[in-house]
This record gives sequence, structure tokens and C-alpha cells, in this order.
Amino acid sequence: MASPFMNEQPVDIGAQIIRRKFHIERVLRDRQDPLLLLEEILYERYRFSRGRILYLKDLLAPYIRSQTRRSRALTTTQTICIALKFLASGTFLYTVGDAEHLSKSVVCQAICKVCLALKHFLRVFIVFPGHLRVQTIKEAFHAIAEFPNVIGALDCTQIRIKAPSGPNEPDYVNRKGFHSINMQMICDASYLVSNVEAKWPGSVHDSRIFKESHLYRTFEQGHHDGILLGDRGYACRNFLMTPFPDPNPGPQTRYNAALSRTRARIEMTFGHLKERFQCLKRLRVAPDRACHIIVACSVLHNIATIRKERVPEVLLQPDDDLDPVHLEQSSSRAARDRIVAQHFQ
Repeated sequence: MASPFMNEQPVDIGAQIIRRKFHIERVLRDRQDPLLLLEEILYERYRFSRGRILYLKDLLAPYIRSQTRRSRALTTTQTICIALKFLASGTFLYTVGDAEHLSKSVVCQAICKVCLALKHFLRVFIVFPGHLRVQTIKEAFHAIAEFPNVIGALDCTQIRIKAPSGPNEPDYVNRKGFHSINMQMICDASYLVSNVEAKWPGSVHDSRIFKESHLYRTFEQGHHDGILLGDRGYACRNFLMTPFPDPNPGPQTRYNAALSRTRARIEMTFGHLKERFQCLKRLRVAPDRACHIIVACSVLHNIATIRKERVPEVLLQPDDDLDPVHLEQSSSRAARDRIVAQHFQ
């Protein structure tokens, strides 16, 4: 009698063992809701408290919400917190990913989504001369050191980046010898950012960045009622007051002292920004992505300031050692002399 197993194919036991050995079972790790953490831990990790994170969630959800929950997609809150953790710590992407049981690519995507979403609100949270009435802004600046008619403090700061590839690499080497983006910023007396430009390589001088900005043209056309304060790296203009290079004792010295005390607001704003978002001390990304991150951090800084988030403790940032600019118009010098004669005699 024929065996009932004669028509069956022989079983390759070895192949089955090999397939079983190399089969990798997919494991979906549980991700903790970040908002379950204690308030102090939330601020330490993300630089925002629970209420402000919920505000960001409602604000950014239309731009970053996942369309599906397939493959355990990140929630809006998780996406925001991953981006905030990177911005607050400035650590490597894989370090953030390891802590959250995520791949480096997922972390990168979350950061990109949040930064691009925040750029939609650039003109909402960063407006010149500010969110308050112009007269209120002037009075707040005047209360510092009695410098009149000020609507903004202007300066630039270097944001270190990794060396970019390509023929433009030398353009990003600043005068201190490292690669950077030269970010221009204007703030009001309450440390709110009222203008930001983050697109210039580190080798570009502060005065050129301002002169080629849209804001410079609007000042030249007389659209603003008030003046800016700058350091000696800028040329004096009717709408931009700078220090006397070699002040005489008396009124000119008092003018310089008042200007320095008032203009210190922008140095403190840089300090708040870089202390709140440690990533700005060094960005390991290409220049275009660095610019997106800088703008996103500026928007987040204003959101935190407007919503009364706690202010990080910082020391006054030192002035950059720029060579002084002496190309001043006679009308600009006359405007500066009038301020000295009327307010610092």
C-alpha cells in the first residue's frame, strides 16, 4: 500500500529554523504622555509649563496634527514636546530619540514640522515696533535711563553652526573664526522681539545686514515715529542713535551712558533667548535649517514672554568687539547733537 505522505513535499527543517531565527517581531513601545510629568520637570525639559504647552498644542495643531494613528503616530502634544526638548537642550537628535524610544529620523521630522508651523505665526507674535502703543514703548525705554523717543534696541549676534558644504563655506566664517549665522534682532524694553532677520552668513557685518533690511527702508521713508539705539558697529542715522566714539566729559558722556544702559535690553534679550533655547549656542544643521530654527525660537520666546512664562536667569551678554563705523551723515550728527543738547545738559 502506498504511503499517504508520498505526495507531500519534503519539509526543509533547516530553512524553517533559519527563518524563525531571523524573524524580527515588531514591538510598539508605549510612549508616555509628556504632560503627566510634574510641573518642575516639564519646565526643566521643555522650558514651558503645562498650561503653555497646551496653548502651543491648540495653536499649532492644524499644522502638525497627524492624519492617521497608523503605526502609533505621534500625537500633537508628543510632536511639540519632542521639538521643545531639542530646542531647550541643544543635544544630538539621536539622544532625544533614545530617550523617547524614537528613531533619529522621526525626531528630525517632528522638529521640522514644529519649526515650519511656528513660522506661520512670525507676523503674529513678532511685530514692529511692538504689541503695545508706540507711546507706551517709548515711555518704557525712557524709564530705564531717560533716553528719549526710543522704540527699539538693535544688535546682531552670532549663532554657531556646523561647517556647511559647498563653495559658500568661507562666507559663514565670522571674525572670531567659527561658522555661524549672523542674526539681527530688535527688542522693546520688556525683552519682546519686535524684529528678527536670520538669513545672513556669519562674515557679513552688522551694519550691512541692517542697511539691506526692509525695516531700514521703512525708516528711511519716514514710516516710524521714533528711533532705534545701536552700538558703535552701526553708522549714526536720523533714526538710529549710536555712541560718540570719543565723548567729551559732560553731556556727551552722559548721553553715551544713557544709551548704553538703554541698549542693554537687546543684550539681555539675547541672553534670555540663548538660555531658554540652548540649541542656539550651537546648531549642528545646515544653514537653511538653522535659519528656520532661529526664527522658531524667536517666536517661542515671544510666546513665553507674552504668556508670562518664567524668565531664565542670565548674565548680561558682552558687546561684540566690532570695528566702529564712522560713515555718518552731517544731518545724523546734528540729530544726535540735538538729543544731547535737549536731554543731557
